[in-house]
Amino acid sequence: MPQKSAAARRPVQVAACVALAALTLSACAGRADRPRLAYEERPVEALYNTGYQRLEQRRWRDAVDYFQEVERQHPYSEWARRAILMQVHAHYEAGDYTDAIAAADRFIQLFPGSPSAAYAFYMRAVCNFEQIVDVGRDQAYAQNALAGLRDVARRYPDSPYARDALVKIDMVNDQLAGKEMEIGRYYQRDNQLLAAANRYKAVIDNPDFQRTSHTAEALYRLVEVYLQLGLKDEATRNGAVLGFNYPGSRWYQDAYVLLTNEGARPDVEPEGERESWLRRIIPG
Repeated sequence: MPQKSAAARRPVQVAACVALAALTLSACAGRADRPRLAYEERPVEALYNTGYQRLEQRRWRDAVDYFQEVERQHPYSEWARRAILMQVHAHYEAGDYTDAIAAADRFIQLFPGSPSAAYAFYMRAVCNFEQIVDVGRDQAYAQNALAGLRDVARRYPDSPYARDALVKIDMVNDQLAGKEMEIGRYYQRDNQLLAAANRYKAVIDNPDFQRTSHTAEALYRLVEVYLQLGLKDEATRNGAVLGFNYPGSRWYQDAYVLLTNEGARPDVEPEGERESWLRRIIPG
């Protein structure tokens, strides 16, 4: 087949470039922020109530537009204070967590002494909490959520926000302990046994992690690691701690088998013949 000349190919190339440019502009337009409401001086009650109606209709981003207009036309007013909090809520419901955090930060900066600041602090923490990812990924959101939730519990200990924050703190600690376990298991599979032991010990030694669901496994993994390192006494000691606190768990049953196969014997029977540590502290 004969080759087309450069002149013949040029219209095709131009058309392709035009099509590509059109697609690019279309994609950019789709990502662009929606235009703000046209400025029109209206009674603040009308703006606020319209925004509230949009909230009830679950039109979150439309609600944000009206509450932003309240703040723009009546800054530093009581209406603006309420409107910022409504923006926090609407952004949160829409899943726009970054914008919700920004609105919460703005409220805290403008009205730090307001009783409603408790809600702003709480929502800032919750927005980070909602973005926590699985333990295989970076836990920056979990760390930020933990710091924010602790801040709520410290600043507003008698509020309902503090009570919920304490529940979520335990959940975040379980997540962070799970991350330590994930890294420890990776090191153990890679035969980096000392690095693995340090991760497991971090779960056991951290008072916040000791109440999580990962403590029993961390003790069992230490039994495994110390036996692999030839440190039978350390393995036996951790097996005894495991049996003392979790005598009926599968982790202790597996540790008991490992230790007895190595000629060691922890001082707690896996069937739980020895009373649990709690029953010993509180007889009956």
